[in-house]
Amino acid sequence: MPRPCCRRRIAGAPPAGIFKPAGIPGRFLEEVVLGLDGLEAIRLADLEGLYQEEAAARMGVSRATFGRIVAEARRRVAEALVEGKLLRIEGGPVSEAEEPSEAGPLPSKAKR
Repeated sequence: MPRPCCRRRIAGAPPAGIFKPAGIPGRFLEEVVLGLDGLEAIRLADLEGLYQEEAAARMGVSRATFGRIVAEARRRVAEALVEGKLLRIEGGPVSEAEEPSEAGPLPSKAKR
């Protein structure tokens, strides 16, 4: 029997749950699902620029587990961008951090 997944800490839910190419209805697109833990890993590593050790500590996982999460998340995002697929962000073994400083602040929405 496999070991149960531990819950990964995230800063909160994303402001949008779906990203897709413009001008194409979602029902005509293939879908790639990115877990909330994958989004959090990308946020910590790429947006905040944290080293894997510190990012792993914020998510409550080992450095090796964080490395696997971020590598798979980057692969899924690249697949959606390169192949023009719909990217759905949802689910996964996560729990929201009790204190905002524990997982870091959520990024503000980009201004146009």
